[in-house]
Amino acid sequence: MTATDLTLNIAVNMGRLGRWAADGNTRRINMFLDETEQYLKELENSSPKEKFKPTLEFFKRKFQSLKNNKTVDDAWAEEALTWANILTHRAKLA
Repeated sequence: MTATDLTLNIAVNMGRLGRWAADGNTRRINMFLDETEQYLKELENSSPKEKFKPTLEFFKRKFQSLKNNKTVDDAWAEEALTWANILTHRAKLA
């Protein structure tokens, strides 16, 4: 997969995670966090473009924070949805 494809896959997963968290449906969150982490590792190894690297580094820190935060609430959902939006718009830079 290309860096753009991987970025869009991550964005879709972040959207799913945000919607499930907002709805209180946490049953599948851990599974999709793990899948997203795999996409993130693939993305790092795909040699993303220099213009995208600052976004990627910032997202990696935020993603780890979300993954480590066991309190899945509205703020968690908002953060996930925000990153879904950011990554969707910046995928073309990857």
